[in-house]
Amino acid sequence: MYQTIIIGGGPSGLMAAAAASQNSKNILLLEKKKGLGRKLKISGGGRCNVTNRLPYDEIIKNIPGNGKFLYSPFSVFDNESIIQFFESRGLLLKEEDHGRMFPISNKAQDVVDALINTLKQNSVEIKEESTVTSIEYTATQSFKIILNNQQFFESKSLIIATGGTSVPQTGSTGDGYKFAEQLGHTITELFPTEVPITSEASFIKNKRLKGLSLKDVALSVLKKNGKTRITHQMDMLFTHFGISGPAALRCSQFVYKEQKNQKRKNIQMQIDVFPELTRQDLEHKVRQMLENAPDKYVKNSLHGLIEERYLLFMVEQAEISDDVTAHHISNTQINRLVDLLKGFTFTVNGTLSIDKAFVTGGGVSLKEIQPKSMMSKITPGLFLCGEVLDIHGYTGGYNITSALVTGHVAGSNASLFTTE
Repeated sequence: MYQTIIIGGGPSGLMAAAAASQNSKNILLLEKKKGLGRKLKISGGGRCNVTNRLPYDEIIKNIPGNGKFLYSPFSVFDNESIIQFFESRGLLLKEEDHGRMFPISNKAQDVVDALINTLKQNSVEIKEESTVTSIEYTATQSFKIILNNQQFFESKSLIIATGGTSVPQTGSTGDGYKFAEQLGHTITELFPTEVPITSEASFIKNKRLKGLSLKDVALSVLKKNGKTRITHQMDMLFTHFGISGPAALRCSQFVYKEQKNQKRKNIQMQIDVFPELTRQDLEHKVRQMLENAPDKYVKNSLHGLIEERYLLFMVEQAEISDDVTAHHISNTQINRLVDLLKGFTFTVNGTLSIDKAFVTGGGVSLKEIQPKSMMSKITPGLFLCGEVLDIHGYTGGYNITSALVTGHVAGSNASLFTTE
């Protein structure tokens, strides 16, 4: 009989095992794939953005999917605790832009090794290539975990740390939702977040801007009334199917939410390529450039204003023909061009599928979880952590922070759980 069995060897499962093994030498970690920490290894472009050093309120703001739930676990183990955990094990971290913390070595493998070494030092039993097929909650209030080879293990407490359904090649295939449901939990609707956005707009279909990257633009998702639902100011990229890059990934969940709200597939988005300039300042700048080269074609006198391909596209959208010189452009055309540069609106129709997403939205309902301990309110001795929960953040160390924090809190409490 184990004290605690943990299902899943990803970020939250590894941290849960590390925390649990501080209190008990009777811990078993089951991972269905070969190799632990697969998602950690590919995160942050292989560098692993292990947490974020911003104040709590900023971190919570960057976890639009139920981030407020984390205030309670943060009082037990927080972002600074994560930094302390790794640095006390000899893995030094460095801070980059927007509070993002990376290992000084720039190697995600070092983060995984620090966790695995902790488990080995604390005698955690690890079984890889062990697929759990079902879980029974016994009459004696223990958990019976059955594997696909009919082997089974029993424990006093159980931690489900199986991840979501995004990046399935790492082993996140949604098994945890099924187990949680079997044990009485509600799963909220699952949807992709941090995922590229799709569009049938003609300029996307004819690949007019494919491969074009725009730096530091304001990308917005619009409501039905044309007002802004959300804006993210970051880089973006046009692709053969729609838009991608950091700004698009952050907007993706709001495309999904607006589709639900508006009860329709097509949603309007808008790009402002000069978010730092007022409309008036931009108009002044454009008129100045035109006046400085009155005999050149408009597209040539505005050369250098913005990336060339986007400029030509905007000039075309403003219905300014190729052979018009700066001297002959009308006021109406200038106004139209400035309006487009400050707010080019186009239609999108959804996102790529959940298996292409970096993060899963939705999961085990938080109403059924005790935030201080991560224990189920429904099944005593059952703990849940990481992406299987209905918590999702933007990329930038926020999801890993949530996974490591909830994992640590779940592990600490599961290892002390008794039915007496």
